Amino acid sequence: MTPRNLIVLSCIALTLSGCGLRERIFGTSGSADRALPYRASLARGEDRRNITVRVRARNATVAQVRESVRFQATRYCLATYGGSDTRWTLDARTGDWAFARDGDEMVFTGRCVAR
Repeated sequence: MTPRNLIVLSCIALTLSGCGLRERIFGTSGSADRALPYRASLARGEDRRNITVRVRARNATVAQVRESVRFQATRYCLATYGGSDTRWTLDARTGDWAFARDGDEMVFTGRCVAR
């Protein structure tokens, strides 16, 4: 292999590692992969923009589960509508995300607002 080819291949490898293509091809994100604090599941409504995210988190607060909920919504809205913004139902009293308790689960509702 010539030095020129080695330089070209090195540049390609560095470029691919920076854009996330490596993770999509090989299914790994290396040391940057961190588990979310809570497992959340998303269900879409009759209107596909409306979503419900359920988090199994006994005695947790909104602040504690926020990233787990946001991740599910971002992934769905981005893949379905090309944007990651979600308009969450707000609690009029606190101004924070509203939720309902269903046993050990917290249930959040929102709407994808992209496109």
